[in-house]
Amino acid sequence: MTDDLAGHGVPGPAGASRRAAVLGHPVAHSLSPVLHRAAYAALGLTGWTYDAVDVDEAGLPGFVTALGDEWAGLSLTMPLKQAVLPLLDELDETATVTGACNTVLLRDGRRAGANTDVDGMVAALAEVDPRAAAGGLAVAHVLGGGATAASAVLALRRAGCPAPVVHVRDRSRAGAVLAAAERCGSAVDLQPWPDRPDLAAALAAADVVVSTTPAGSTDAVAAALPAGVVGVLLDVAYEPWPSSLAVAWEQAGGAVAPGSLMLLHQAVEQVRLMTGRPAPGAPMRVALAEVRPEIVTEGQGR
Repeated sequence: MTDDLAGHGVPGPAGASRRAAVLGHPVAHSLSPVLHRAAYAALGLTGWTYDAVDVDEAGLPGFVTALGDEWAGLSLTMPLKQAVLPLLDELDETATVTGACNTVLLRDGRRAGANTDVDGMVAALAEVDPRAAAGGLAVAHVLGGGATAASAVLALRRAGCPAPVVHVRDRSRAGAVLAAAERCGSAVDLQPWPDRPDLAAALAAADVVVSTTPAGSTDAVAAALPAGVVGVLLDVAYEPWPSSLAVAWEQAGGAVAPGSLMLLHQAVEQVRLMTGRPAPGAPMRVALAEVRPEIVTEGQGR
């Protein structure tokens, strides 16, 4: 949990005007407005607004430094999770370990960075496979080596795996993953992606697989996946859904945590941090289920 920055939330009166937004490039597809607006309605925060704003890396410094006192916080998507770090006054422990920030909290002229992606990953996995909450997922693979993969390394450690296998296209670009592993005490085994000949078989035998790669990049793995999958797959990319890997995984006997489930859980923590109030998870889930059929209101369950 990112409790060390919880005091940055600004409850204020229910009718007080505050602004928040998700930034990214592109960002029009983001479901964050659905989740945060549902939370504000459930909390009675009638003066709060939440928008999606298209901002790239070049435009990020100007946007952030121009924010006024009416702003409560920002959600960040790629490619901004690392680009924002030099603009912040402080980071929570999770953002420090992962070197990635998906949440900016604004108060008293200061900018505090948090990473709720890790919370979202662990909660999504635990909802589908209770072993994650108990630290029982020992054998893990991560597909991809970017900022989200760095968050996955910490999430997997919390779920019970201190030595995940991380499959990367270019070892020279895996610095964020290796740094995150060093900071949290994990021992990452870097493997080539997607050239490992026994990759599909290795994934099928794992307790958990986290895919952080773009849509379509796992099609070949999906086609080669053998029957008898025993673990859980978290496929972070939720558009389009289902991915070919998610379909093949379920057909082979495994459980799937959709990326939209991770999005829900990380947004619950963002709302708590930004508003200073307990987040209304149930109304947020209902709102998301209206636009994402893979989300069910009673929980995914296994």
